[in-house]
Amino acid sequence: MWPLIKILPVKTDFRFVSFSKYAAVISILASIASIYLALFPLSPPCGGLNCGIDFKGGTVLEFNTAPKAADLSVIRSTLASQGLGDPQVQAFGTTADPKGVYNVSTRFEPGPNPAQKVEEVKAALTKNLGLSDKAFTRTEVVGPKVSGELFRNGIWALLIAIGLMLLYIWFRFELQFGLGAVVALFHDVLLTFGMIALFKLEFSLTTVAAILTIIGYSMNDTVVVFDRLRENLRKYKKMPLREVIDLSINETLSRTVITGLTAVVALGGLAIFGGAALFGFSIIMMFGIALGTYSSIYVAAPIILLWGAKRTDEEATPVVLGPASRP
Repeated sequence: MWPLIKILPVKTDFRFVSFSKYAAVISILASIASIYLALFPLSPPCGGLNCGIDFKGGTVLEFNTAPKAADLSVIRSTLASQGLGDPQVQAFGTTADPKGVYNVSTRFEPGPNPAQKVEEVKAALTKNLGLSDKAFTRTEVVGPKVSGELFRNGIWALLIAIGLMLLYIWFRFELQFGLGAVVALFHDVLLTFGMIALFKLEFSLTTVAAILTIIGYSMNDTVVVFDRLRENLRKYKKMPLREVIDLSINETLSRTVITGLTAVVALGGLAIFGGAALFGFSIIMMFGIALGTYSSIYVAAPIILLWGAKRTDEEATPVVLGPASRP
């Protein structure tokens, strides 16, 4: 056995429910702050979010200046001379160029004729920096109409995913379990949007994919807790509901911690070695995994306590161990 596993206690007896009121206050305040950060200022298309080219419209142009080091000041002045307003210029690292000495990414709004303006920008950069035609490694042009459709479709994808999760939990458990899970999902999504807005991470289609993944992870964690809670409600019919909730969370805690840490370690490596393109995705995923664990304990479960849970006369089904599982 890996020796560090022994650090985790075999059995825990934390009183999670006793702190649920304080956690509720923190969650409500954090959700309100996240809504404010994500919406204000109320400027289209993304409000307080740092919209990427996918949703804002514009052009991403990446190129390599090897064997000469990239001179960012010359690149900025070249773009400014093309009447591009306030272009963004930054160096980024790759496996072959980890320090970002040669690779440059530029973002700008090309105006009414994107294709023509991109060719003019390439010609100006080639002349001032001595680039070849093969130096340009990535060119993406997204018009405002397409970007608006992508933004609406991304929001609809999030809402439909949450609605389907509600139906799934409703059919598998009870309505109050479904509402608890959906409130936890909204909590996770809102706080993730707040984190994206606070740290000015780029909001793009990759970000939407990360949030959808967070929804799936959070729901999986919540289902594990709810499944154990339903089992314990059948087993301990006279035990107060708050104690059954604490017992269920403690019994699934080690599994949750190990699963979460494994995912965070993998994403940490992706954030460090995956380059600029995957850095934001990895950070959002790590934040969402931690948030999903928190919401399963302090958002979804306390709603069951407030609403109440129906206890039936049905006994818990004993688990029969097969021959391979016997000691």
